[in-house]
Amino acid sequence: MTLAIVILNWNGKTLLQQFLPSVVQYAAEGQIYVIDNASTDDSIAFLRSHFPEVTILENPTNSGYAGGYNHALQHIEADIYCLLNSDVRVTEGWLTPILRTFEDEGIAVVQPKIKDEKRPSYFEYAGAAGGFIDKYGFPYCRGRVFERVEEDKGQYNTPSPSPIFWASGACFFIRAEVFHLLGGFDEDFFAHQEEVDLCWRVHHLGKQVVYCAESTVYHVGGATLTATNPKKTYLNFRNSLFMLLKNLPPKSLYTTLFLRMVLDGIAGVRFLLQGKPCFLWAIVKAHLHFYKRFHFFKKKRPSELITDYYQKKSIVWEHFVVGDR
Repeated sequence: MTLAIVILNWNGKTLLQQFLPSVVQYAAEGQIYVIDNASTDDSIAFLRSHFPEVTILENPTNSGYAGGYNHALQHIEADIYCLLNSDVRVTEGWLTPILRTFEDEGIAVVQPKIKDEKRPSYFEYAGAAGGFIDKYGFPYCRGRVFERVEEDKGQYNTPSPSPIFWASGACFFIRAEVFHLLGGFDEDFFAHQEEVDLCWRVHHLGKQVVYCAESTVYHVGGATLTATNPKKTYLNFRNSLFMLLKNLPPKSLYTTLFLRMVLDGIAGVRFLLQGKPCFLWAIVKAHLHFYKRFHFFKKKRPSELITDYYQKKSIVWEHFVVGDR
């Protein structure tokens, strides 16, 4: 079983300086690649002078997370891809349990435990102990619900592999065969939610997405686009709607989309009351873009769609109204 560890870079020399050494140190089982998304800093020169063992692939333009990986992975041959953010620190032995998990042919995607580089005893926002969505497409993780992040006390050290709905793009292992069969990430997302959409399509194939508690990495998070950036809000809300339109079962498609958009409106009012009108406008723009591209994305719906995709009906209701902890 061959492994390619693939890191996407855009003007990330500082992150590469800080985090690439741990990958090189603990990646004996795989070949390391850095995909450069048309950086304008001296990332490439730095890599060539300090990490000659790393293979560099240069994309001509910055086509985002989705396009950057899709284009480069066409030129990388391996059985398993590890798509790794440039702000992730890996640990000794992180790959062994992951590769062991892939011995089960029914498993297509694996995520390790993702902890916070800034607060090492806590889970990290982006993936924690594996991701899920509610009926309306709101993502949450074991160990993280909205802004509330738990301390890791072993509460999710379940026997591996543990089924989840989606794996974080911060450290995303996938079978190359499955990645290419599905056409990779949806490049119309550009960035954010594309890994959730891809995992949903993996489920449509009847394959498994799992969490491996025996493997741990540490993620800075927000190093490229912070949570306080309205563009991130726009992409998250827009892409969630695109994802629902592509993947919801036919029977509940329109009612679920309508209710999700109502919830988005409530979120927008909440932003306004918090004195954040730019975030309200980000949601409005997300909805306008969704209306504009509705028929385009509807054509992307697979012929076979799973109907059982959520465990919680509304994480918004449970967290903000009921106060479920």
